[in-house]
Amino acid sequence: MSRVAKKIIDLPQGVTTTVAAGTVTVKGAKGTLTLPLKPGVSIEQQDKALQVKYANEEARMQAGSTRAHLANMILGVSKGYEKKLELQGVGFRAQVQGKTLNLTLGFSHPVNFPIPEGITIETPSQTEIVVKGIDRQKVGQVAAEIRELRPPEPYKGKGVRYAGEQIVLKEGKKK
Repeated sequence: MSRVAKKIIDLPQGVTTTVAAGTVTVKGAKGTLTLPLKPGVSIEQQDKALQVKYANEEARMQAGSTRAHLANMILGVSKGYEKKLELQGVGFRAQVQGKTLNLTLGFSHPVNFPIPEGITIETPSQTEIVVKGIDRQKVGQVAAEIRELRPPEPYKGKGVRYAGEQIVLKEGKKK
């Protein structure tokens, strides 16, 4: 039995939801997100709370993930999401110019990463990158794509890593 789907989602102050034919729209201070509903899954709105209902056993599997997506959307439009990345290495730098993130990652050429719509990227220092947005999946995907440009290597730990990420270093060659 899905216990996640049975939990009621409380709506914080300033967040409104609209349940239409097959979609749920969540509006908040930071923006608007929509979620298409799977067949057999419905949303009931009671005052300042939402509850996910399912029609049959096949829809039960989708009800828990629908509830989790709705909770993430509500948190996103009210507070937003952010991921922090760190650059580790000599000469590694990051800088935002307009709609692109310019990275110097030890290659023979600079790397220009286009910033997608709905995402804002800040560089508080030359070695820090902060990815912000209201869509949790999109923020995580953009952070993963930036990390993938130069993942941390296992011998010196140089590369792009998440803030607080521990890299297990390998021992070098012995003589």
